[in-house]
Amino acid sequence: MCAKKVAISIGDLNGVGIEIALKAHNTIKNICDPLYCINDTMLEQAASHLHVTIPKDFAVLHVNGFFTIQPGSICASSGLYSYLSFLKAVQTAEQKKVDAVVTLPIHKEAWMRAGIAYKGHTDMLRDYFNRDAIMMLGCDAMYVALFTEHIPLKEVAKSLNVQRLSTFFKDTIQTTRAEKIAVLGLNPHAGDHGVLGDEETIITRAITAVNSEYSTDILQGPLVPDIAFTPHTRSQFTHFIAMYHDQGLAPLKALYFDESINVSLNLPIIRTSVDHGTAFDIAYKHRAKEQSYLNAVKAAINYSLL
Repeated sequence: MCAKKVAISIGDLNGVGIEIALKAHNTIKNICDPLYCINDTMLEQAASHLHVTIPKDFAVLHVNGFFTIQPGSICASSGLYSYLSFLKAVQTAEQKKVDAVVTLPIHKEAWMRAGIAYKGHTDMLRDYFNRDAIMMLGCDAMYVALFTEHIPLKEVAKSLNVQRLSTFFKDTIQTTRAEKIAVLGLNPHAGDHGVLGDEETIITRAITAVNSEYSTDILQGPLVPDIAFTPHTRSQFTHFIAMYHDQGLAPLKALYFDESINVSLNLPIIRTSVDHGTAFDIAYKHRAKEQSYLNAVKAAINYSLL
């Protein structure tokens, strides 16, 4: 079998992404054919900052542009270049020239300074493909899909309705192929039968509708959020759906920070990502860890085989 081709979006070059890509290259090339979305000039500048030699087989997909790397700094130029790198990877996957896309971290404020309208990778993918991309994070031990992502907490309850939840639930089932998924409630104690809120009635109606459609109880809940991630509950589920960002990601990162990845579901391309940021505080200091990146590449290959 031919090795899978994976386009690597290089992320914000003022952060740790390029260090991780260079450090992990000899491992990655043994499991796929990586193509790095960067140009030779920027690659040489980054390698000079890191005081490393660029591997001879470090293949690039040329991305136009040049700026002076400033390790640990937020700037529009690095934001724009990281966006162009991502766009190159997405277009290459769309053209079926690669089997998957793996993204290294971007910085949201740098994108904003560059005038990019999106808050991050997933927002851009939704607009680009006109599809309701689902953000799911985790590792083999535990994956968490987020019903809402980067919105103010005060907007979460307003976002809940049976139709939207039902569609989200079905898309998650179809794209993960999970046989059992735990759905979290929104309120403390999952509303405590209306004492602490009644949004759980909306979630319950959506769960019931989807389970009825599948003729099996794939979805279970709404679970009380503060016990959903205890060892006992986690022994019963590998996939969870959280109603908002921190509800799902705070426990995930406490448990599996180094191993976790980000997966974009419900898209015509395969995209996985590291589940960490640009780590400006350690950029170009040879302290970045590769495990999340390695897991993201392996997951991308696995999804491409489905």
